Amino acid sequence: MPEEISLRPVTADDLDLFEREFGGPEGTGPFQWFGFTSPAGMRRQFAETGLLGPDGGVLSVAEAGRTVGRVEWFPGTWGRPATSSCWSLAIGLVPAAQGRGTGTRAQRLLAEYLFDHTRAERLQAWTDCANLAEQRALEKAGFVREGVLRSAQWRGGRWHDQVIYSMLRTEGPLTN
Repeated sequence: MPEEISLRPVTADDLDLFEREFGGPEGTGPFQWFGFTSPAGMRRQFAETGLLGPDGGVLSVAEAGRTVGRVEWFPGTWGRPATSSCWSLAIGLVPAAQGRGTGTRAQRLLAEYLFDHTRAERLQAWTDCANLAEQRALEKAGFVREGVLRSAQWRGGRWHDQVIYSMLRTEGPLTN
């Protein structure tokens, strides 16, 4: 596993990398390609908030100081929003950074960050049932497999089953 993995706020140069690397199916990979989208929304939000706010955020993943991807979190609810304190997480790494433990470390760092700086009780992430590499990364990062969400994600012209994982504050990285 790479040793020098860190998370940091997104920079304008990172946005250029994200557009270049995640703008097509070659960079996102088969499990995260949802079609072309305009980068204008992310750039506008970056200009307004730096991609960090009370409703979620984006941090850059750096390996030895070089940006290799991003992690994101956004509200997740189970029941009424006022009664739930849950973040859903996502990750995107450039192809050259995949398969070496970078994603595992980045997701663990994001869990530490969120448990340290938010009141979240639960973190959750999901991935395609066929994405075995991401399932292993989540498990190595400390997430627990909860089950399968049938036909939960529309991608590539059809519905796909997803595996959902969670980490509770009491079992998070800071308690291990």
